Amino acid sequence: MTTHSTKTANEIDPRWAAVVARDPAADGLFVYAVKTTGIYCRPSSLARLPNPQNVEFFDTPEQAQAAGYRPSKRAAKDQSDVAAQHTATVAAACRHIETAENLPPLNELADAAGLSSFHFHRVFKAVTGLTPKGYATAHRSRKVRDRLADGGSVTDALYDAGFNSNSRFYEAADNLLGMKPGDYRAAGQNNDIRFAVGQCSLGAILVAQSERGVCAILLGDDPHQLVCDLQDKFRRANLIGADHEFEQLIAQVVGFIEAPALGLDLPLDVRGTAFQERVWQALREIPAGRTASYAEIAQRIGSPKAVRAVAQACGANSLAVAIPCHRVVRSDGNLSGYRWGVERKRLLLERETR
Repeated sequence: MTTHSTKTANEIDPRWAAVVARDPAADGLFVYAVKTTGIYCRPSSLARLPNPQNVEFFDTPEQAQAAGYRPSKRAAKDQSDVAAQHTATVAAACRHIETAENLPPLNELADAAGLSSFHFHRVFKAVTGLTPKGYATAHRSRKVRDRLADGGSVTDALYDAGFNSNSRFYEAADNLLGMKPGDYRAAGQNNDIRFAVGQCSLGAILVAQSERGVCAILLGDDPHQLVCDLQDKFRRANLIGADHEFEQLIAQVVGFIEAPALGLDLPLDVRGTAFQERVWQALREIPAGRTASYAEIAQRIGSPKAVRAVAQACGANSLAVAIPCHRVVRSDGNLSGYRWGVERKRLLLERETR
């Protein structure tokens, strides 16, 4: 939160210029609150301009509300109308991207939306959480996965997904699928995954690693059940009991659990949907000793209404502590569900705040 209480400071602040211009490109970057009325607005609000010396700036609406401000009725209506318009605009752009043989240029998408390229790019990312290029990649990935999962040939899958040559598809296959397309169709077959099971103060722990990086960190009470869970997740991969060298990796993870201040810097093999990966990246950006609410994570990834989907992505995380979903709490600060048990979540947070 940044606060300016003097007229001079506010008038030279570029955010005030955006408020005066009612610049829609600034929406989502900050809100301004008016001390004399107790309300806050987004930069493009049509509300009457206040005296700049009575203005206070906040990075997010949640910060303004925490400081005691409430949204104005006009701002709420303006925001609802604009949000609906943006959603419709982006939905049309998504349909265009999905049906186009190649990704349309940004200026073509922006012209169709009646917006500048810069503003369209910001609006698209605010609504979907992805850039137009990122959305196109995610759409291709989904189509390839669906076709291969249904038993379709690799050739059919690549052309259906919009790749017009085999070479372009195979160049992108690792990022799209996490493995070779033939292996993906065979549920991970031909992939070697090394693993080891150990004990820590939170119970049993399993760490597994593919060629790309750590692909699972599982916690529980029963070591055998953790191995079964790994087998379910990678049911056709070649699971290899780890050697002494690999056991040093599990020692590193256990060391982090017992003393979070040591830090945990591991190459991760993260495979999820485009939305899940955005959530997991946001979780990795929460510092040790700090927490964030599900609503705050949704706001950070540009999908403020997707709070429930954020919670589901946290539940789908199979990399305990490496992707710190234990640092996500309810808006009131209370602990909610955790894949490995709320008590483990509590202990992890207590250790990080010591």
